Amino acid sequence: MTDALFSLHDRVAIVTGGAGQLGREIVGGLEERGARVAVFDVAADRFRVDVTDRAAIEGATEEVVREWGVPHVLVNAAALDSPPDAPPDEVGPVESYPESSFDEVMNVNVKGTFLSCQAIGARMAQAGRGSIVNISSVYGMLSPVQDLYEFRRQGGEEFFKPVAYSVSKSALYNLTRYLATYWAKSGVRVNTLTLAGVWNDQPQEFLDAYVQRMPLGRMADAREVVGPVVFLASDASSYVTGANLVADGGWSAW
Repeated sequence: MTDALFSLHDRVAIVTGGAGQLGREIVGGLEERGARVAVFDVAADRFRVDVTDRAAIEGATEEVVREWGVPHVLVNAAALDSPPDAPPDEVGPVESYPESSFDEVMNVNVKGTFLSCQAIGARMAQAGRGSIVNISSVYGMLSPVQDLYEFRRQGGEEFFKPVAYSVSKSALYNLTRYLATYWAKSGVRVNTLTLAGVWNDQPQEFLDAYVQRMPLGRMADAREVVGPVVFLASDASSYVTGANLVADGGWSAW
């Protein structure tokens, strides 16, 4: 039996990016605790939503409201990143980082999160309740450790973890704080969840370097995001708003 404090029984949730690696785990975790979950994703089966398109978000949200009611939970997990094996034009020096790449990442990670909060959070505020969880990264809180990618440079490549991802994820902290104070009296809580690296079959050279830097000695399993999300989405965190919950395996402790 699910602890009532963490129960999401009969609550309605929307997860942006819910078709992705982390998103799928979040969706499953919310459903296991009784929530009805709508996945907003360009690859979703039903709600094919581009989070940079305000009209698309509005239309899908209206459909959710008509069928299930005003959402209680919004998890903003939709995001773009450049993986360790990204193409050369994405991972060169900051001086030549493509403007188009910067715009694309910022549009999804910042604008997309804002538009989803704007459209869905407004309905929550009108209903007088709700919880929004914005997924950030330790690379938004701290600068990337470029030494982790030395294996790419040993073969003569230029490689830097791109700037746009860090900038975009950093922006979410103050978006969270702004909305947390703005909607506090309307009963809507807004928090950030900061994660470190999640295992996704990355190159072994990257994994070896990463785990040496990580206090817990391993990357996160995607399933490990569920507990923190459920905490922030449920009544267990009823007095938590404007906060940053860091689940990074100890990365930021060094």
